[in-house]
Amino acid sequence: MSEDQEENQSANDQQSDSEQNDIEDVPGAAEAQMAAGEVGQVEDVEEQLAQAKDQLLRSIAEMENVRRRAQRDVENAHKFAVEKLLGDLFPVIDSMEKAVETAENSEADDGAKAIVEGVSLSLKLFVDTLAKAGVEQIDPFGEPFDPQLHEAMAMVPNPDAEPNTVMDVMQKGYVLNGRLARAAKVIVVKA
Repeated sequence: MSEDQEENQSANDQQSDSEQNDIEDVPGAAEAQMAAGEVGQVEDVEEQLAQAKDQLLRSIAEMENVRRRAQRDVENAHKFAVEKLLGDLFPVIDSMEKAVETAENSEADDGAKAIVEGVSLSLKLFVDTLAKAGVEQIDPFGEPFDPQLHEAMAMVPNPDAEPNTVMDVMQKGYVLNGRLARAAKVIVVKA
């Protein structure tokens, strides 16, 4: 270092020492400086504590949401687990209904009437068993057309019926625990 720099450094050191001595000479100045530092530290700690508390509350809320979502998923799995099986069983019901309908429309002897009665009872038992499992049958004949429950296969003019009502049901629909499992295929009256 050059001489000028050494003198400046020495003067700065002396000024610092003198300011420190001045602070020490003032009664309570050192305590005030320490208190100010502690207040700053306390404020920092309180801010960190508030942030940690906020993060904890958010984590608790997120965990509660995850728990509720998982519980809802399990409930839905229990409610709708048989949906694929029902898709395979609906054609069986349709076939039984067609068999009963065909037999009722044809002339039959006493032996055939007994078979028709047996198939009708079997069909009723089958539908009642599905109802116990939460499956409801949709038979919208004569009701207003509802695109959420019905699938229009055709629209036919009919002056005797009200427009947009179901005049014929080609295939009944089914609802499983409040959710549509199969839409009813219908013919609707044209406006």
